[in-house]
Amino acid sequence: MRVLVVNTGSSSVKLRLLDGTDLVGSTDLGAPSALDPSDVGRAVGELGGESGVDCAGHRVVHGGPSFTTAVVVDDRVRAELESIVDLAPLHLPASLAGVDAVRTALPSVPSVACFDTAFHATIPGEAATYALPKAWRDMGVRRYGFHGLSHAYSARRVPEILGRPAQGLRLVSCHLGAGASLCAVHSGRSVDTTMGFTPLEGLVMATRSGSVDPGLVLWLQRQHGLSADEVFDGLESRSGLLGLAGTADMREVLARTDSGDDVAKLAFDVYVYRVRAAISAMAAAMSGVDAVSFTGGVGEASAAVREGAVAGLEHLGIAVNPGQNEAARGDANVSAPGSPAGVAVVTAREDLEIVRQVESLIG
Repeated sequence: MRVLVVNTGSSSVKLRLLDGTDLVGSTDLGAPSALDPSDVGRAVGELGGESGVDCAGHRVVHGGPSFTTAVVVDDRVRAELESIVDLAPLHLPASLAGVDAVRTALPSVPSVACFDTAFHATIPGEAATYALPKAWRDMGVRRYGFHGLSHAYSARRVPEILGRPAQGLRLVSCHLGAGASLCAVHSGRSVDTTMGFTPLEGLVMATRSGSVDPGLVLWLQRQHGLSADEVFDGLESRSGLLGLAGTADMREVLARTDSGDDVAKLAFDVYVYRVRAAISAMAAAMSGVDAVSFTGGVGEASAAVREGAVAGLEHLGIAVNPGQNEAARGDANVSAPGSPAGVAVVTAREDLEIVRQVESLIG
């Protein structure tokens, strides 16, 4: 089956045509808000034509409370996704624009929505529930989690890299990129994660703060007169590494740290401390840990981040082999010899997870 994988971000639409696990071709289109079906049609033509596409698989960030598995997009599904835009106002409109353009350009090709939140639908109630008034919880306020497609792929790939059975494996999957989250995966199922109702919860990220005291938000509004939009902009776009070091690029943070920049060193230390603490929390959710994986732009590229993230976790049986960790390129086993818990680097392939979900649904 040839699957057109559609990854719609806030600023671009990326198309990848895959035949099973083989990449046939890829292309980047413009901003989703300006996307025209003719752009999709032209791009598909360049990739081999509509007759070479059996199905389109769309990465959709949020499925809300209703969509916990991949689903074929029809008018009813499209309307329900429109109704939950307020849960992900920065992402869902772009996803819907991509879906609309592909459905118009390829009317005979089924479109399947694959949700980043769906993998976390298995999280138990004690991990998913906020201690908030029932009336708020009845509005759909709960911990949804994100990066599910990436965590799901890592959960399938890590046993292959480490040569360990998937059944019973207690994995802490670390997706570290511009956005970052950890997931506790037991026997291939998500049982906890660091992101919550929104992608702001959890780790320090490129420009996002991660978890902060909610009283801080109220203090900024009450004592300093900041509006909700101003606070949101600060937490979403001016915090994280950018707020700490003046740059959102981990490569620059590392280079400045190596040159003795104390500001950059603090940013790095805060970043890896949060990851390290979260790994311990995810291990607690599974009563132990058998493996840790690193994926995403930072997780794959930075040996220093991987080493810093597991430093001091020897009591959990987690350690890296310094030489293998430094030399890792692509998928790699970087576990320390004799370490009870394996450590793996995984190339992010959400596209392959989307293909798997499409094939499972369409067959």
